[in-house]
Amino acid sequence: MNIHIFENETEVLVLSVEQLQKMAPHHFTINERVPGIEGRAFDLATWYESWSKKSTNPTHIKVEAVDEFQAMIPWDELDSAAILYEQNEKPLKKGFPIRLYVPDGSSDCLNVKSIVKIFFIRDQSLGNESSFGFKNTLDVSDLGKQYLKKKSE
Repeated sequence: MNIHIFENETEVLVLSVEQLQKMAPHHFTINERVPGIEGRAFDLATWYESWSKKSTNPTHIKVEAVDEFQAMIPWDELDSAAILYEQNEKPLKKGFPIRLYVPDGSSDCLNVKSIVKIFFIRDQSLGNESSFGFKNTLDVSDLGKQYLKKKSE
């Protein structure tokens, strides 16, 4: 499963977990930052700096999981953020393909598992608060079916 990397809303890169981890300059045991969790991880901020080569950091990161859970996190909360990519020298079983840990974040819900999209966003208007939850996706045909069902009752 690949990880899709975006700058704002533009997809700029698609990487396997192996490619993503090889690009990271700093790897460590995740329990150095998140006690009680085992596995190998890399530092999110240094990965971004080595990849992007931009002179300024984003204002936010947004991550989306396979199950459509998403989190929007101000960059200032990500000082200790790490991407967990393996446990017991194997790909993740729980949280595959990668998992974000934000040890100093404002909520445990920022520790998002099964990430498949990472957005690096530059938009000060998004503010300084994190947000998280499931995407609200509605299918228009489902709305029509609900309307017809109510009308027939």
